[in-house]
Amino acid sequence: MIKPVYINSVGSVSVQKTFDNSEFLNETTVYNDTVAKVIAPDYKQYIPAAQARRMAKGIKMSTVSSQTALKEAGREQVDAIIVGTGLGCIGDSEKFVGDIIDNDEQFLTPTRFIQSSHNTVAGQIALGIGCQGYNFTYVHAAISFESALIDAKMQLENNEAEHILVGGVDEMVKHHVDTHRLIGHIKSEATESSKLLESNTKGAVMGEGSHFFVLSNKMQESTYAELLSVECYNTLSKEELPVKINQFLLENNVTLEAIDLVILGNNGDVDFDSYYNELSETYFKNTAQAYYKHLSGEFDTASGFAFWLASKVLKTQHVPEVIELNQLSTQKPNTILIYNQYRGENHSLVLLKKC
Repeated sequence: MIKPVYINSVGSVSVQKTFDNSEFLNETTVYNDTVAKVIAPDYKQYIPAAQARRMAKGIKMSTVSSQTALKEAGREQVDAIIVGTGLGCIGDSEKFVGDIIDNDEQFLTPTRFIQSSHNTVAGQIALGIGCQGYNFTYVHAAISFESALIDAKMQLENNEAEHILVGGVDEMVKHHVDTHRLIGHIKSEATESSKLLESNTKGAVMGEGSHFFVLSNKMQESTYAELLSVECYNTLSKEELPVKINQFLLENNVTLEAIDLVILGNNGDVDFDSYYNELSETYFKNTAQAYYKHLSGEFDTASGFAFWLASKVLKTQHVPEVIELNQLSTQKPNTILIYNQYRGENHSLVLLKKC
């Protein structure tokens, strides 16, 4: 018998003040830039200062968000740790290569090399809590987080594990920003985040963040929502989109009318927001719509922010005004659909339901 999958806790470090779980977008920070950096918690409260000095930003963010999620779920241990990341600890990779050049390939300290691999985050969390279970990292571009969710969901449904820590993390570093600016993936002019969708320019505003969740096949007091389904598609045309979404909903015995809120990944890129706009104006025209990348920025695992957002909406039964995309509102959100894509590729659908 396939078991249900519950989201028992959340932990988030993002470009908004989300590290405090007692709040839910009470205040939001508006950026007027082409990049947005995380609002960092006081890392000293979570990590010994001597350790923190040697840690990459991605590891520090993940340590905080994973600790927050574990604490809220009341768990010191999990059966598995699964992380999705597009870039891993790219900052340490850059520094290590820089050191090779600067030091003429001599007298190199191995720390940055050791911490530069993509699976460093999952490994560090496991070392921190002494978890010797399944430890896996997915590096699948803009569906890295969804890939981690699919893996965890399959294990929990088949009773191969009871509690799994799942996360998505990406840090922003100068070289990556510079190259993406050169190829036009980042906006060339500063854009106010609250007016992101009116920018009418190419590229996105880049962000960063770390989002962790304890998923389980056992419901508990802290449970946020039930994860019904996750589906990914590498390439889809705009014409195929409504057909695929319809098929996805049918497979999960959910009607379009039953969707109380759809969370879309609009990022203000004039070339690719049409995927969302067409759905907004046709398929979802009678559904309450929300968006989130004006709050999170665009990065490979930005959908982790959407997953955090949907979980919070279902638990608090409140849709913050700042995320509303159309005039329709929902009083008692019960079922939420998340749809994301990046530059026309790596489309993902995630369906959540109130417990």
